[in-house]
Amino acid sequence: MARQPRLTLPGLPHHVLARGNNRQAIVRDDADREAWLQMLWEESRRCHVAVHAYVLMDNHFHLLLTPETETGLPQMMQALGRRYVRRFNDRHGRSGTLWEGRYRSSLVQTERYLLACMVYLDLNPVRAGMVADPAAHPWSSHRHYIGTVRDRCITPHAVVWGLGNTPFAREAAYAELVAAGVSAGQRDGFTRGVLSGGAVGSEAFVAQLGEQTERRLQPGRRGRPRKTA
Repeated sequence: MARQPRLTLPGLPHHVLARGNNRQAIVRDDADREAWLQMLWEESRRCHVAVHAYVLMDNHFHLLLTPETETGLPQMMQALGRRYVRRFNDRHGRSGTLWEGRYRSSLVQTERYLLACMVYLDLNPVRAGMVADPAAHPWSSHRHYIGTVRDRCITPHAVVWGLGNTPFAREAAYAELVAAGVSAGQRDGFTRGVLSGGAVGSEAFVAQLGEQTERRLQPGRRGRPRKTA
């Protein structure tokens, strides 16, 4: 069966996931992490893709992006993946693939789910047991949004500006969102969405996208369909 092409819509946020092949490490030290960040910054700007949030883990990474064009996101991910693998293989004396197939992506409804998706990304290192506080993981956009560092990769979404009238107010409000966390339902929804290539949002949002793109954007129920009488 032919693979369904990934859905990319300019102007809408996309949650992107790429994992190491067989869950192997995609970074081995901070030099690898710095190189990945440098390439992310360069390729996102070259391809006109706004990076709203990211988290780099040992064997995968998540991104929250808004492309300006339909081709910008796939071009950015292709260039980032190829450049990074070439450097990683040369530096560590290895060959072959690094990634587990193609990257995964899902559309995210801006108004209701974008901030929750950012929190979901920030809490990845906590859920993995790497740190107790997301601020202790320096390889994410979390510290940018709470005001402890300035990350050149990050372009805040307009929704973030609605958190407060001053930088301090926005940073405090965002820190409170992260402290509150995301529900189990939201967490599962973001995971299912990015793995299935669908969309995360209200029923009306998903239905509208389905009509617009003529694609099914929610995974069907598992198992065989019920027989009708």
